[in-house]
Amino acid sequence: MEILLTNDDGIYAPGLAAMERQLQKLGNVTVVAPATEQSGVGHSITFLSPLVCKEAYDGDRHRGYAVEGSPADCVKIGVFEFCKKRPDLIVSGINGGLNAGINVLYSGTVAAAIEGAFFGITSVAVSLEWDENPQFDVAALKGREIIEKILAQKGEPAQLFNLNFPTAALRKKSIVQVVPMGLARYGEHFIKRKDPRGRDYYWSTGDPKPEHGSEETDLSALEKGDITLTPLHFNLTESAYLDRMKSWDLQIAD
Repeated sequence: MEILLTNDDGIYAPGLAAMERQLQKLGNVTVVAPATEQSGVGHSITFLSPLVCKEAYDGDRHRGYAVEGSPADCVKIGVFEFCKKRPDLIVSGINGGLNAGINVLYSGTVAAAIEGAFFGITSVAVSLEWDENPQFDVAALKGREIIEKILAQKGEPAQLFNLNFPTAALRKKSIVQVVPMGLARYGEHFIKRKDPRGRDYYWSTGDPKPEHGSEETDLSALEKGDITLTPLHFNLTESAYLDRMKSWDLQIAD
């Protein structure tokens, strides 16, 4: 199996290394990752300037390719230039911090997986709840086992998945919940301060926490300490409303 591995925390991130070690048990892994951290860049790509890439090494071992660009850039150039064969699987992570709820829209980790899905390649974004002493090796082991199960059961065509590990799930026998992405709003509060020159600046607090409804989502399941797996898609068309709009009078005079 040919596997392309990337992330948004940078090519030297410990979560990437842990995931690489586990994925090597499944096949040949090509690492193409940002040269520096690209958290929160979403699905940005580089097209107004050259995309600088260089080979990265871990001692004498060829580690992969460091790209002066976004996670989506890494997948795009990885598929076209650096993978010896077209990948069968693309994995993005392990990210240091959860990517759940509406945060998937901002996440460079998830964007890399979406880019992989653009190519018709099954792609999985993997994230671990932030912790001062993250157990990336444990999360990578569990992640690899879940990815194996996904590949064995997903069928055709290629699919896109978002996999999240709460810290609590690494310390116990954990449940994997297949749940939708939570849509609750949060992170609306800012602290206002002044810089040394007297200018106002604002720092997002991430509060308030989202309120959960009656339906279980990735946000509510993660809060319980469960692992979450969410199938995603990138078609943003509102199909039901599209049909309704076809009857609108939108013609304008010549």
